[in-house]
Formats: sequence, structure tokens, C-alpha cells
Amino acid sequence: MMKPVIEELKKELDGKLEIEEINVDENSAEAAKYGVMSIPTYVVLKDGKEVGRKVGMTAKAELLKLINS
Repeated sequence: MMKPVIEELKKELDGKLEIEEINVDENSAEAAKYGVMSIPTYVVLKDGKEVGRKVGMTAKAELLKLINS
């Protein structure tokens, strides 16, 4: 359900940041690395360090707020 929102963000923020989607069923090690316990989980990294996290479905505006914080 969040796929259209993520695709919009990818287009709007192209060149400003990288959005990476991880399939936890196919890449459980990566999910464990970031402590993903629920889907969807959004993790914001800056210089390799976590600076924000949101768990659950959320509005595009909330994701933008998380990214910009």
C-alpha cells in the first residue's frame, strides 16, 4: 500500500537522497542489521548512522517530515 508514496518520494527527491527498499523475506540479514521488527519500517540514515525511524503505514507528509528533521 505504501509503494505509490515511496515512488512519489523517489521522483521528488531524486538526486537529493537515496531511497532503498529491502525485501525482508529475501534479505533477513539486512533487516536484522537495522532492527526491523515490523513492516513497513522506514529508517533514515545520515553518514551511515540512524537519525530517524518510523514504523507502520504513514502519510507522505509524515515521511517528508522525518526525512527533513
